[in-house]
Amino acid sequence: MMPNCLTLKKSNCKNCYKCIRHCPVKSIRFSGNQAHIIGNECILCGHCFVVCPQNAKEIVDETEKAKVLIQSGDPVVVSLAPSFVANYEGAGIEDMREALKKLGFYDVEETALGATLVKREYDRILKEEDRDVVISSCCHSINLLIQKYFPRVLPYLADVLSPMQAHCEDIKRRIPKAKTVFIGPCVAKKDEAEYYEGIVDAVLTYEELTNWLKKEGIEIQRRQQPDEHSRARFFPTTGGILKTMAMDAPNFSYLALDGVENCIAALKEIEQGKIHHCFIEMSACVGSCAGGPVMEKYGHSPLKDYLAVAGYAGDKDFEIDQPEIRQLRKRFEPIDQRAMMPSETEIQNILREMGKFKPAQELNCGSCGYNTCREKAIAIYQGKAEISMCLPYLMEKAENVNDTIARNSPNGIIMLNDQLEVQQINPAALKILNLRSENAVLGDQVIRILDPAPFLKVKTTGCGIFHQRSYLAEYGCTIQQTIVPAEDGRMLLCIMRDVSEEEEARRQREEISRQTVEVADKVVDKQMRIVQEIASLLGETAAETKIALSKLKESITNE
Repeated sequence: MMPNCLTLKKSNCKNCYKCIRHCPVKSIRFSGNQAHIIGNECILCGHCFVVCPQNAKEIVDETEKAKVLIQSGDPVVVSLAPSFVANYEGAGIEDMREALKKLGFYDVEETALGATLVKREYDRILKEEDRDVVISSCCHSINLLIQKYFPRVLPYLADVLSPMQAHCEDIKRRIPKAKTVFIGPCVAKKDEAEYYEGIVDAVLTYEELTNWLKKEGIEIQRRQQPDEHSRARFFPTTGGILKTMAMDAPNFSYLALDGVENCIAALKEIEQGKIHHCFIEMSACVGSCAGGPVMEKYGHSPLKDYLAVAGYAGDKDFEIDQPEIRQLRKRFEPIDQRAMMPSETEIQNILREMGKFKPAQELNCGSCGYNTCREKAIAIYQGKAEISMCLPYLMEKAENVNDTIARNSPNGIIMLNDQLEVQQINPAALKILNLRSENAVLGDQVIRILDPAPFLKVKTTGCGIFHQRSYLAEYGCTIQQTIVPAEDGRMLLCIMRDVSEEEEARRQREEISRQTVEVADKVVDKQMRIVQEIASLLGETAAETKIALSKLKESITNE
């Protein structure tokens, strides 16, 4: 099932596989030439949203949900992520409060208040509780990664609310009937709010807020006024949690990691028991929350964003009352997402279908999005991938089909590049041109074997020549050739057919017709002469008869 906070515009998906190549946990399957997010495997890091060139991945908009909360009449308070100073350059919390109150919000506070509560609890755990490795639980994507893929590491995940949750709980303790809306750059926070009901009532991204303000014609004034009580504003940067902590727990090392791949590598080492007495700050996004998917998609600048956050942060903690320990506790359960694994025989059968009959053919090129051909075969077995996603397989298949057609075609086929150099020639063309092998002409100019004039004409005009007959004196044959541009004019394709026998048969027919005409003319001439002779004889006889009859008539009359 697809996560509720992500949607897919199927009509936009162009089957480019870019999302699966960038998905750190391969939680995307392909079916019917469309990408589908596998909900129980996805960690909501948002990489697919960021890299999709067709904008086929969309974050579900909760603007209307926030509007309904405001219309309810209860006070709706915004918890604003500290990365806002990077997204809304030059704006301070007072500027954001002024703008958001115009939308109908009761008040706006910084999530950094909740971050202060969380970092204090981290310090307390390291000092007072007997723990070996502690992993920060601020990033929901990292929490999901551990819950779904590293359940044995769950005991090391700090059982503490995220800054968003800690702050919203604090708001609801202080303001009766308050509703809370978190605004930040994260996709995963929408899922976190939905899963842990009753703490955060809605989550908006910076993009949703910007669109809402623009629709209402509200502009954010830039009158940034930082204060010294704001050290927790460092939280959205890599190592920001550590910057706010005391880091004085005996025998403990402190480490900050960002990027899912780096975190996965560390989790594997923790799982293997290679790391001890260490507090690890983990963020799924490179650059931490300041590099969140919404910010990265729309103009993320790592250095500038970090400087904006650092410039707005102070060197003292916010003045906020620390709640009881139990009020900051959060329970994490493993999330089962394991698909059926194929046997070795089934993997080998799938590899053979992919044209991988021996290890040397397993290129592990990664073009399909999987690191190895075996991973791809397992994904095919699990219904997540298709055999056609293998680029070398498709290329080899296409080449084999093309080669089979070319080699068995009765027509001569010649392929030239834009320099009119022979790139491919089939056996039928070799026979027509009396060539022993293709090596005798490959790479040479076409002028060596054929008149280049028609090829130059097609290259210049971009228009093909069809069924043109030419007599090749040097080869003693007549051909009918078609020349057309291919691959957007970068190649020229020539298809030729030996029509020498047809041409000879046509010549013989024309000769027979000529001879028939000549014989007919002679017969007609002879017949005309005969007719004329007959007519001449008939004319003399008729005259004599007429004279005799006239004399007889006169004789009879005189009597």
